[in-house]
Amino acid sequence: MPSKGQILRNPDTGDMYEFLETAKDTHGQRVTMKMSLKSKGEQVPNHFHALQDEHFEVISGKLTILFDGKVRVVKAGEKITLPKNKPHNHYNNDPEEVIYIQSVTPALDFDYLLENIIGLTIDGKMPNGKAGLVQELVTLRYLDSKSYLADIPQGIQKFLMNVVGPIGRMFGYRAIYKKYSDIEK
Repeated sequence: MPSKGQILRNPDTGDMYEFLETAKDTHGQRVTMKMSLKSKGEQVPNHFHALQDEHFEVISGKLTILFDGKVRVVKAGEKITLPKNKPHNHYNNDPEEVIYIQSVTPALDFDYLLENIIGLTIDGKMPNGKAGLVQELVTLRYLDSKSYLADIPQGIQKFLMNVVGPIGRMFGYRAIYKKYSDIEK
């Protein structure tokens, strides 16, 4: 279960994620994390959140944001908000580490999602930030924090998540694994 002060580390990249506020702490209003990214380049595919806005404040380094088809570099002291339903990506594209505060509103189950992404990565089930199609569809089907891939029509993703998602669960796939979060979805 995500908790304030909990630190998740990606052993492959050295990236660190610290929960400053969880959904439980804020009664579902937001999840706030301090991120330290040493890795360079995109770690996840371009995507959008159907129900949530993301807010970023860069503490040090430079955060690269892909938004509205344009690349923007957000520097220390700057803030940016990425609204729901807008395709985007964010990553470190600089040789130096970037440290930033990220808030997601409303929280929904985003903190559980992050715990599971790091857990799957540590267990070698998400090489290069990619979980595989069945895992992605189960996650999409059963999470409240709906995120979609930007490059595949949303209708196709919804169809596939409703067909493949339940089948994936029969084979042991979960959106949230008890092993990483003490609950299962």
